[in-house]
Formats: sequence, C-alpha cells, structure tokens
Amino acid sequence: MSDRTQEAAERHGDGTATDTEAGATAGAEPADGGQERRAAAWRAARRVLWRPSFRDTVRERLTWLAENAEGVYDLDRPVDMYGDGIVETVEERVADLLGQEAAVFFPTGTMAQQVALRCWAGRTGNTTVAVHALSHPEVHERHAFSQVSGLRPVRVTDGQRLPTAAEIRDFDEPFGALMLELPLRDAGFVLPSWEELSETVEAARERDAVVHFDGARLWECTTHFGRPLEEIAGLADSVYVSFYKSLGGLGGAAVAGPRTLVDEAKAWRHRYGGMVLQQFPTALAALVGLERELPRLPEYVAHARVVAAALREGFAEAGVPWARVHPEQPHTHQFQVWLPYDADVLTEVGTAQVEETGAGLFGQRWGHAGPGLASTEVTVDAAGLEWTAEDVRSVVKDLLERLPR
Repeated sequence: MSDRTQEAAERHGDGTATDTEAGATAGAEPADGGQERRAAAWRAARRVLWRPSFRDTVRERLTWLAENAEGVYDLDRPVDMYGDGIVETVEERVADLLGQEAAVFFPTGTMAQQVALRCWAGRTGNTTVAVHALSHPEVHERHAFSQVSGLRPVRVTDGQRLPTAAEIRDFDEPFGALMLELPLRDAGFVLPSWEELSETVEAARERDAVVHFDGARLWECTTHFGRPLEEIAGLADSVYVSFYKSLGGLGGAAVAGPRTLVDEAKAWRHRYGGMVLQQFPTALAALVGLERELPRLPEYVAHARVVAAALREGFAEAGVPWARVHPEQPHTHQFQVWLPYDADVLTEVGTAQVEETGAGLFGQRWGHAGPGLASTEVTVDAAGLEWTAEDVRSVVKDLLERLPR
C-alpha cells in the first residue's frame, strides 16, 4: 500500500491525517508524486529504523499473515460470524493481558472510544468528557464525539504533556469522564511519571468522574512506567487498545473494562455498524501481534533511546545551530525530531539519501513547524535494532552534508 493510499484512508476531511503523516508532521503534501517516490525508496532501502506494514503490497501482507498465523490459533476451526469464534478469542486475550473482566472487539478505534464513553455517559448522567487539546479525538476524528455520539468534549489543557492532578481538580466545570491518551502522540509520544498518572486519576475520582485510557499505544508503556500492563490498565475504569499501531496488525481495536460495560458496548457496537459478518483476518493478525510483537516492544523502546542519543550527538558533531530530540529519552519507541531547516528541503534530501545509499533514518516526511523549522516522527522497530549509535551518527552526518548551504 502506498503512502498516498494510507494517508487517504486515515485523512479526516479537516486537512489533518492521523497515524502516518500527522502529529508534528501534519499538513497536506502536494500531489506531486513525492509520497510514492519516498515509499519506493524506503521499500528498497537495505537499512531503515522502521518498516511500516502500510508500505507492503497485498501479497506481502497476505504472506505475512499466512506465515505467522500457525500456532496462534487453530486454523481448522470455523470462521467467525458476527463476533464469535476467533473474535471472542481476541477479546478474552485482551481482557487477560489488561487484567480486566471482559473486552469487546471493534473494527476501529474511533468507534470503540465513542461507544465506551457513550456508555459511561449513560451511567454518570453527564455527557461531558474532559480531554487534552491534542488528544486524538479532538485533532483527528472530525469532532466525532459531538457530531455522532452526543458527547461534549472540554479541553483541560493544551500543554505538551498529560493533564496534571491540579488541572483536573481546578477545572471549572463538572465532567462525567476523563480521557487520558497514553502516550500523548501529538505532544511527542509523551507519558507522565507513574506517580503523576496515579495522582491525576485520583483527582478525577475525587470529582466523581470515571477515567478512560485512550491506550492505542498502551502496549509500549510498560518500560517507562516500570509496571506490567494489568497494573497500568488497572488505574482506569476502561481502556481502549489498538491492534495495528504498535502490534503490526491489519486494523481493529478493543475496549476492556467491567463486564456490564462491555455487554452494553456490544449492543452499541451493533448500532454503530460494527457487527461485521467476518473479521477473522483482522482478528488473526491481532493475535499474531499479541503473540509475536508485544513481547518485543520493550526491546524497541530501549533501542529507541540509543537512537535518540545518537541523533543528538550527530546533530551536535555536525554543528547544527539548534536541534531537538523530544523527549530527550523517549518514553516509547517513537519520538519527535526538530531541525532548523525547511521541511520540503529535508524531505527531498532525505529521500535522495535513501535512494543513493540504501539507508534511512526518517521514514516520514518532514512537516513545517514554523519559519525555517521542521519536525518529523521517528519510530524504531525490529528493522532498527541492527543500527549502532555510530551507524546513526554516520547517516546523520551524511544527511546534513547534503543540505544546501
């Protein structure tokens, strides 16, 4: 699938994309073939930090699924019908991993979170949901909370961090639910400390509000918090997780929480059009991700910190007047890089570097972050584990030498 196709699939009509070319790099790219060229260069590269599945061909994705499916599920069992069979297996697996009573499978995270928070609104009698201004539903979902689900989002803060306990306690109007995105992607995949998160949750409970975790990328938070998944999820009343953002699946999501909430969510899933006849490819891919990729995420996080340090060193050695790796020590296996150059120039030079050398650090285009300032996101997965710090510094040096003076 090309970058253009993926971007179109995740674009929401307001000029912003979600999980491929957005966040710090948001903004439309001219339809000049640049995306296809960059995708081709990245696919042909011998060494990259990240090989996203959305750049695979249909044949490659089918082959991946067939090669990895054996052993994660009995392939001789019947296919699913409207949420039974393998879908139920995924739900049970997620509930067990997160230490929750039950879980419900959804085709998309956008649907999953609307349903979960709509259910909580019915229980609390309050449709107001406290969110961060940079949270995914606020930035990337065309105001779905208010336009589709009758929810009223209110922005607690727009800081480049998660809301604090003080901000929750001092917020000047009541809310029925607090939604916390872990990690907060558009702020740089940032997380609070465990103590800060616990205090923020407690502050919401003091206000008689429920707490819902937008955990699309919750899977990779264990290293930063130093806690297992079930303890992290146990802070919240409900948790949403994605099966493709970190696990490499075909799509899909789940909400985990009390069994009564999950039962009601299944009813609303039907009403929202989420009772799909058969979802076995997506469910099977989710099981593959949980079995094969989930155990490797701590390794990716650890190596992302090596890469981030090497990038900072490379920028300093090259004499870049100002550069930032954010966070300096990544909280997950993803982080932001900011450089004082034109975004279009960095994108063009970076693409040429990959084409000519077969090595690439920055898989996504650079976005305009201000006059003469560009930013991008860096992801480290299995492909990046072979990179040493010296490898990173060398490629940084080559990239910067290619920039026009």
